[in-house]
Amino acid sequence: MAMQLINLSRSDLVDYTVRQLENFFPAGRVSVGTHIDKHLDESLARLQKCINSVRCWKENQFHYLHSTQYCIYLYFLSNTIWRNGGDVEVCTKLFLLNKALNGIDCFYEIALPEKFFIGHSVGIVLAKATYNDYLVLYQNSTVGKNHGVAPVLEEGVVMYPNTAIIGRSHVRKNSILAQGVSVINSDTPGETAVFRGPEGLLFKPLQQDVLRDIFRLDGK
Repeated sequence: MAMQLINLSRSDLVDYTVRQLENFFPAGRVSVGTHIDKHLDESLARLQKCINSVRCWKENQFHYLHSTQYCIYLYFLSNTIWRNGGDVEVCTKLFLLNKALNGIDCFYEIALPEKFFIGHSVGIVLAKATYNDYLVLYQNSTVGKNHGVAPVLEEGVVMYPNTAIIGRSHVRKNSILAQGVSVINSDTPGETAVFRGPEGLLFKPLQQDVLRDIFRLDGK
């Protein structure tokens, strides 16, 4: 089933995105509309897969006034244009537009997974790290390098507000970071909730299936 665009057509979406870019960044040497139109269908297909994985969102529907969905749309559009060899000026403008509108720092070269969820985008900062499906990001969560070394996030990592994963860290499958936790040059065992302890990280068995509350796992 094709993605349904709520309250606007495909051409309207192209025009809407172009007008935002021209308003924020009026100077430029390339026609942004041409690049957006060329790569839009692939970007929307990627967005559709992501939206359909999230339990609280209606499947196969994208609303341009849903701020989180639009945030993810701008990321997929910028990343799709970049990985297909498109003009980096357009990619950069889309990245900066996302930063201006949604307060997220997610560069177009970053390889986010097919299926992820953003609770609130404000203050999210993402480095070029290793990401996997069923990633959950809330406000003020940070993934960053330390001395050029980036962390590895396995499948099902949940970052609640004000969390950080920095440096030579390996955050294993189904690690749920409680609010305010920082994993710095450290590893998690996976299948655990991660808290701040008096002497470092504290790991506890999971009490609920957080991922199943957020995602349609196995299509359910």
